[in-house]
Amino acid sequence: MTVAEDEARFRQDLVRLIPHLRAFARSLCGDATAADDLAQDAMLKAWDARASFQTGTNMKAWAFMILRNQFYSDRRRSWRQSQLDPETAERTLVAVDDPAAPVALDELRLGLAMLPPEQREAIILVGAGGFAYEEAAEICGCAVGTVKSRVSRARRALQTILEQGTYRRDGAAAGDAMRSILADAERLSTVR
Repeated sequence: MTVAEDEARFRQDLVRLIPHLRAFARSLCGDATAADDLAQDAMLKAWDARASFQTGTNMKAWAFMILRNQFYSDRRRSWRQSQLDPETAERTLVAVDDPAAPVALDELRLGLAMLPPEQREAIILVGAGGFAYEEAAEICGCAVGTVKSRVSRARRALQTILEQGTYRRDGAAAGDAMRSILADAERLSTVR
């Protein structure tokens, strides 16, 4: 293949990953706008690093690792950012309500948000994303046993949170949570 053909194929494969990167970013950020920004940054980094991608390896795992690393880099720098003024937030936030949405899915979303980031990431990659433990370990940059342990702890913690009802409500509409969780699970589990 020529360099132009390699770049065209890389671009095509990367474009196919956009919904999955957005879903994974949303599961990490918990905020659609921040998730879209994170996914876009990760796509740019992946494009800039395309020469380092080894053809024949798992592009989804490679791109997810870039996104994950970007997320944690952004979190380390976040203490320097100024917070949104509460009055501005009140003027710009719009409440959406969907009374037909099942409450159980909203509770699941809230429970997932309460998990430590490493556990939440592992259970979403393995549970919703359909990644094998080995692939999740590669994305997370840790041992397979560590991912298995994180998933196991996340499942136990999530079960306890849901049974006790100790999740914290965030005011988001249950209907949005249902669509978000189902869409994220579908996107993460369909493409590898």
